[in-house]
Amino acid sequence: MSASPTTHSTDLLVIGWGLAGLVAAGEAAAAGKKVVIVDQEPRTNLGGQAWWSFGGLFFIDSPEQRRMGIKDSIDLARQDWFGTAGFDRDEDAWPRQWAEAYLQFAHHEKRAWLRERGVGFFPVVGWAERGGYTATGPGNSVPRFHITWGTGPGIVASFHAAVEEGEAAGRITILPRHKVTALTSAGGTVTGAVGDVLAPSGAARGYVSSREVVGSFEVTAGATIVSSGGIGGNHDLVRKNWPERLGTAPQTMVTGVPAFVDGSMLDITESAGARLINGDRMWHYVEGIQNWDPIWPGHGIRILPGPSSVWLDATGKRLPIPLFPGFDTLGTLAHLRSTGYDHSWFVLSQKIIEKEFTLSGSEQNPDLTGKDLPLLMKSRLGKGAAGPVQAFMNKGADFVVKNTLDELIAGMKALPGGEALDGARVRFELEARDRELDNDFTKDAQIAMLRSARSYRGDKLIRTANPHKILDPESGPLIAVKLHVLTRKSLGGIETDLLSRALAPAGEAIPGLYAAGEAAGFGGGGVHGYRALEGTFLGGCLFSGRAAGRAAAAAL
Repeated sequence: MSASPTTHSTDLLVIGWGLAGLVAAGEAAAAGKKVVIVDQEPRTNLGGQAWWSFGGLFFIDSPEQRRMGIKDSIDLARQDWFGTAGFDRDEDAWPRQWAEAYLQFAHHEKRAWLRERGVGFFPVVGWAERGGYTATGPGNSVPRFHITWGTGPGIVASFHAAVEEGEAAGRITILPRHKVTALTSAGGTVTGAVGDVLAPSGAARGYVSSREVVGSFEVTAGATIVSSGGIGGNHDLVRKNWPERLGTAPQTMVTGVPAFVDGSMLDITESAGARLINGDRMWHYVEGIQNWDPIWPGHGIRILPGPSSVWLDATGKRLPIPLFPGFDTLGTLAHLRSTGYDHSWFVLSQKIIEKEFTLSGSEQNPDLTGKDLPLLMKSRLGKGAAGPVQAFMNKGADFVVKNTLDELIAGMKALPGGEALDGARVRFELEARDRELDNDFTKDAQIAMLRSARSYRGDKLIRTANPHKILDPESGPLIAVKLHVLTRKSLGGIETDLLSRALAPAGEAIPGLYAAGEAAGFGGGGVHGYRALEGTFLGGCLFSGRAAGRAAAAAL
């Protein structure tokens, strides 16, 4: 190990090269500032967690919405956001302001700003987090989930390119394998960071890299932006912060983000004087499945479900209203944590999986990620399940595919934890549900919602199967999917003002210190409150990264 640290001096230090960090660095470089970017990973991971995402973005009254016949407005979006967030704490003062600012961004400038950077969008708008409560309750009243053409890599590409252009021009220096261990201060002003230089790694994107230390470094900077992400790859931290309102933390979970999403910078930033808030607010999914071809440890994939699958708890009991697929993520999580089991089940038909199953992640959507129109038409509108979905049906440890209900129940029971299943209850739930299909009217709220969903052209076209009896042999084979809790997002983090300046416990801005992205709760230390509307995580990285880069550059 080197006896003396390597040293660097710059206008702006950016810690973490995920989407928020790339945006911040690009904004500062465009303003003429010198920037150093450090990250603990090899350069193959430039773009961070965002590269793996489905690329969903939240817009308000977009051209795509209007073309699909959707009537949206800033007032409706504000009603949905605040009804979903449930802000109720003193420390929600800045998150509330960030929420209002983000709504304005999503309504006005966001789409045009991205289009100027070459980012395009799939024409069919998705309807995520449908809620199912009253107008003032949680959920999206209308579809707002815009899929980036190119998914996660498509949204990262423009900002990645801007950073590399800045590097080529000598304005940006990128330092891979540099792990920050402390922020430095002088006279109450943050002056940069020190840390370990890690051994070079040839690990491919997303794979675990070593933490072997071969040296040390110090970066002195006029301003420092922490954009290091959340805690979803660190199950110990997830369990430590797990709130009582969501029940007990699961003993077993699958992981929806790479291992480098470890939360290590949060305590370091707090030690430098910043206030962490809303650490008990988090966003984990309950439709996780084990990846048959994993990249990182415990790699899980989320099913982005249409609304037709029958959702059963581990014993076979159907979930209560309105906990249908795609309606209320955290409501479903809280309910399932009260059952005493770490898993639940989807039961569905071949017709449903062909129309409704999409898997989250850029690598699970080669048609959208690769901008491949012929493959997209085949995958989304053709006969049979999409290729990645079929691969899970063939190879996934959590899938049971059978021709008869008896065989399906036996297959479910054969999986780990299947001994909890009451086969008679499964039969009772499915047969009762199917009887409701004999009329065009029904008391079954899920069936009523299916019929309502198909009044939206996007759902009818590619997202919601024609309501049918799941046990009808003509709709088969039958499919059961064992579902796990999948870790994903932190909704709390470093408290910031609207300039992305990190705040001390007394509320004053810490000179020289900024935060952006998931590390800042996507802005303010918790812009989403208790729950999110989807399509707002990448957008939060864009918005807070832009704010941090511009504000830090202006202050220098």
